[in-house]
Amino acid sequence: MISYQSFEAWWWPYVFIAIAGWLATDIWRWLGVLIGNRLKQDSAALTWVRSVATALLAAVIAKLVLYPVGELQNVPVSVRLVAVAAGFAAFLISGKRIWVGIAVALGLLAGGQFLTGALIDAG
Repeated sequence: MISYQSFEAWWWPYVFIAIAGWLATDIWRWLGVLIGNRLKQDSAALTWVRSVATALLAAVIAKLVLYPVGELQNVPVSVRLVAVAAGFAAFLISGKRIWVGIAVALGLLAGGQFLTGALIDAG
């Protein structure tokens, strides 16, 4: 049986992760495409799938904003919340252009991190 420790080559973990990741996700994607093509856009099943996907995305964003890991922990919660709110507002104002919302939120987040870091260094 092939396992993570089967080979000693430096590249083996990358191949193992790529294959395992592909097998775990691609099958479900193809099944979704095959089944999804047969559903009507306003069907109850597709509405439920969209609702679950939206809820999962909202949960991931909330976790990143409220309970961050890594460098994002150094950014104050107020800066993170303002960046998310401004990004969402920019998204709506721009006619629901995702890249505008992301650019605004990212710019405010980076600027806020830079300013809070500069204030901490000066103080």
